[in-house]
Order: sequence, then C-alpha cells, then structure tokens
Amino acid sequence: MTAIYHENKGRYGYRRITTDLRSRNILLNHKTVQSFMRMKKYQSYKGEVGKIAPNKLNRNFYADKPNQKWVTDVTEFHLFGQKLYLSPILDLCSSDLVSYTISDRPVLSMVTTMLDQAFEKIPHETDLILHSDQGWQYQQKQYQRMLRKKGIRQSMSRKGNCLDNAVIEYLFGLLKS
Repeated sequence: MTAIYHENKGRYGYRRITTDLRSRNILLNHKTVQSFMRMKKYQSYKGEVGKIAPNKLNRNFYADKPNQKWVTDVTEFHLFGQKLYLSPILDLCSSDLVSYTISDRPVLSMVTTMLDQAFEKIPHETDLILHSDQGWQYQQKQYQRMLRKKGIRQSMSRKGNCLDNAVIEYLFGLLKS
C-alpha cells in the first residue's frame, strides 16, 4: 500500500489503492485499506484535573492587533504506519502561523523549539496571551519559565474541553481532512 501511494506521488486514495492492489492479485477489502490510511488523533496524558493556569482567553477568539493572542496545541498524524506530531502557534488576529515544529515523537523540545522560533518575531513584554490545553508539555517548568521570561501570560483550557481551544482544533480538522 505504501509503495502504491508513493509511486503515485500521494494522489491515490483508498479506492484507487484497493483497485491497484487487486490488479496485483492482493485481495483486500476497501475498508481494510481505508483503515490503514486513516489518521489517528493525538491524545494527551489524561491525568488529574488541575488548575495549572487560568483561562484568560475565555473563548474570546477576537484580537484587534497582531501578537495579542496566540493559541497552540499538539496533534498527531498517523500516515501509513508512521506517526508525526505537529505543534503550531496561531495568531488570532490574522490566523497566521507564527511558528511550528514537526516531530516523530511528542517531546518537550518540539514545543520549546517552536517557542524559540516564535519569540524571534516579538519584543519582550508584549502582554501577549498564549493559550493552550492542559497538555503535559504546557505544564512543564521549562515551558512556563520561557513564557515568564518573555513576559507572556499563560492561559489554559479547562481539562477535556476542546471548545476552549476551538480555533486551533479547527485548524487541525482542516489539515486532517
């Protein structure tokens, strides 16, 4: 399946791959092929419900100027047996990507590298709000120290409430579809 997909430069979906497999005398149900190609969602650690940082965004996704409100999260793409993790920062004023990293493992350095790239674009003490969910990455002291040092206010969604971070979740939905 992977070979057929790459031979056709990623243009084949599950139906055409199923047809191609049958022409090679490999009989697989189209639903089986589809399940191998389907992406899985990244699920963060489901630990204690805590109040790590207050929800300063409160679902107010409007920003009247750049670098006022940013949102971030991590998502998992599962493509042909390989997992990839995407960690972007999105500016709520323009919906532009401020920075992003891609990794084959969901590690803290992926998030801190993304922050370093974003910090190059803004001055100190911007009174910026950076909103995320309560993922383990955003609870790390190193991450929180980086935000404080730059003068950024940390904001977090309530545990298990994807609507509090709807803008970035919407972006992930678009990318995955």
